[in-house]
Amino acid sequence: MNHLALSSLAQGIALLATVLLSFPVAAESPKVAATYGDGSQPFTLATGSPGEIGLLEALAQAFSHQTPITLRWVKAGSGEALDFLKGRQVDVVLVHAPTAEAAAVKEGWAVKPTLIGSNEFYLVGPADDPAKIRAAASATDAYRRIAAAGAPFISRADNSGTHKKEMQLWKAAGIEPKGDWYIPTHDFMTASLKRANDVKGYFMTDSSTWIAERTQFSNLVMLFKGDKALVNTYHALLAPPGATPGGDTAARFVGFLASPQGQKVIHDYGKDRYGEPLYQDAAYAQRFVD
Repeated sequence: MNHLALSSLAQGIALLATVLLSFPVAAESPKVAATYGDGSQPFTLATGSPGEIGLLEALAQAFSHQTPITLRWVKAGSGEALDFLKGRQVDVVLVHAPTAEAAAVKEGWAVKPTLIGSNEFYLVGPADDPAKIRAAASATDAYRRIAAAGAPFISRADNSGTHKKEMQLWKAAGIEPKGDWYIPTHDFMTASLKRANDVKGYFMTDSSTWIAERTQFSNLVMLFKGDKALVNTYHALLAPPGATPGGDTAARFVGFLASPQGQKVIHDYGKDRYGEPLYQDAAYAQRFVD
């Protein structure tokens, strides 16, 4: 093969490589934790605690009475859920990370943020409360007391909404958490509660999970709540129209969540079993939105 032929071949290979690289590489589909319904209109939703404690299933069942859906739930904390939405791997997310949500909407890869409800964070720990957080004046005071005592503190350390809130509180307290007392799990809420129970440590849990599962954790009691900084607002965010295959159905589902019927499901969920709701509705949550 002469020099001219070799040069042409090289140019052809380079052109082919450029063309191939111009096509987007499909991201691996996230793992589906559960599927609700078997209707003709599928969509994929990423969230954490609302799926873990059954609220998402209750909402899907109620919505399926008016729309033949198949809801595929991807179990993910708020940070990972937003990453999936950005990558167009899910149609909709239910998240509680206000700063990250605002950035997503500003950047244009998330649309129509819709307030759907709230719960709050509780600080739980051993009944003897070695850090004396029962007497704390605020959430940041409670965190300072834990760090000063060197008492075991469990962190999800997973970029979830809970982890983001925790890091905001450490920053507000003027503390960089590190040392043997600070124990990351890189896991979800229930697993992290179990770790706190095992080591008799402190943990910041959402109230919904605590109310639903507290009987599993005999070494833990609720020690601090009520600070406005611990209120946890949930929003639904969608991928832009046409960006994902289930986007239209997901948008109708978000509309249902905001409707009186959907809000009633959220407000009443857990009352019959636990004597109190696991979430507050959007009307209540609105007072805590900046």
